[in-house]
Amino acid sequence: MAVKNKRRNSPIVEAVAAERLGARVRDMRTARGLTLEELAEGSQVSRAMLSKVERGETNPTLVVAAKISSALGVSLTTLLGVEEERRTVVVVPRAELRVFRDPETGFERQLLSPPFEGRTLEFVRHVIPRGASSGDLPAYPRGVEKYLAVEQGALEVTIGGEAYRLDKGDALYFEADVPHRFSNAGRSACSYYLVVNSAGVRRQV
Repeated sequence: MAVKNKRRNSPIVEAVAAERLGARVRDMRTARGLTLEELAEGSQVSRAMLSKVERGETNPTLVVAAKISSALGVSLTTLLGVEEERRTVVVVPRAELRVFRDPETGFERQLLSPPFEGRTLEFVRHVIPRGASSGDLPAYPRGVEKYLAVEQGALEVTIGGEAYRLDKGDALYFEADVPHRFSNAGRSACSYYLVVNSAGVRRQV
């Protein structure tokens, strides 16, 4: 089996560059034959904000990025990352994790699984600063499931208007085809692991 070796001289955290993200949004939009106005209507993100994102002038918040990816019909990981070379075994060094940080709230999304485009399973770690939240995330397509386990702190998960409090070591499963939100419910930073399974979407096609 081939193993992906660690590369030297990599940054400690590779943040998603606004320019790269903007180019991906623009390329995906044009590949689908959508105008800015059509993408704005489908994502419920203003044309002005989309234009700034595509020009690389700003990094969107987590909620805005999720709305854009949903309107484009791709996962958030596909929108934010690039496809890696496929391997039987893939090592993802800590120094090379794909990290997205919400510029407004500090909410951090760390992709732990290799960013293979088209895969139906994603493994991520979220870190929420004290007093912050993910914001209201849009509903995923029917068939998408989320599994999570709290690593540190206290977490409140609001699913379709109903709130659930989780403490360190607690776990939760839910079907993600309704709006939902992740909020820090404690006095210190909260971190948790999240698995997103979209295999059910393919089965229903």
